[in-house]
Amino acid sequence: MVLRNAGRVVLVTGAGAGIGRAIATAFLETGAIVGALDRDVADVPAGAEPIEADVTDDAGIEASVAAFGARHGRIDVLVSNAGVSYPATVTDGELADWTRVYDVNVLGMVRVTRAALPWLRRSEAASITLMGSCTVRTGLKRRVLYAGTKGAVEAMSRAMAADLVDEGIRVNCVAPGTVDTPLIGALIEAAPDPGAQRRAYDERQPTGVMVRPEEVARGVLYLSDADATSIVGSVLAIDGGLTSLKPLPL
Repeated sequence: MVLRNAGRVVLVTGAGAGIGRAIATAFLETGAIVGALDRDVADVPAGAEPIEADVTDDAGIEASVAAFGARHGRIDVLVSNAGVSYPATVTDGELADWTRVYDVNVLGMVRVTRAALPWLRRSEAASITLMGSCTVRTGLKRRVLYAGTKGAVEAMSRAMAADLVDEGIRVNCVAPGTVDTPLIGALIEAAPDPGAQRRAYDERQPTGVMVRPEEVARGVLYLSDADATSIVGSVLAIDGGLTSLKPLPL
């Protein structure tokens, strides 16, 4: 992978923390040129090109992605990862809150993909990976809004794959389980019993432990590899068996 990613031009959104930062780091470690796009670029990985932009800003995304593509003459890989969570039942929150989450999690990916496509079309082995979620296939409490957006992302990834496959642009989706990110860490620390909350997050996965961001990053590297020519329209679950295993007591 080091040789295959050497010199490849990669754009990762939401690269300032958590899964996105791990993905950007993994591409850097395998020799890629990485644009790390985030609203706050203070913590993007060293060696990445920081791109300060908000995925809800049409003009800002268009300009920043175009500038990155023009600097390098193309984009080989787009990883559209930026997103926000919003714990809610169907009756929680104002509709304005729901609209904002859809704007970030769904339309944000549309904006970035539209801006990147002219540059992806210049690549000899272009790949797009959208960040989905295990919540699409597993009913979790207070995840109606988030799961709805990620369901849209997963469906969109397949339709985009069908649209772009003839151009040699592969589109896939990653569906992580509960990932041990700083956001989850903050939720654990804010819980009345942090130890119990961490155990609850761990035990969601049949493996008994949360997914590590680096595991998701390696999955994205796999989907984005220039030799993965037959992997298209796929959804890769990296979830410790959360959506496929239902272990029962002996």
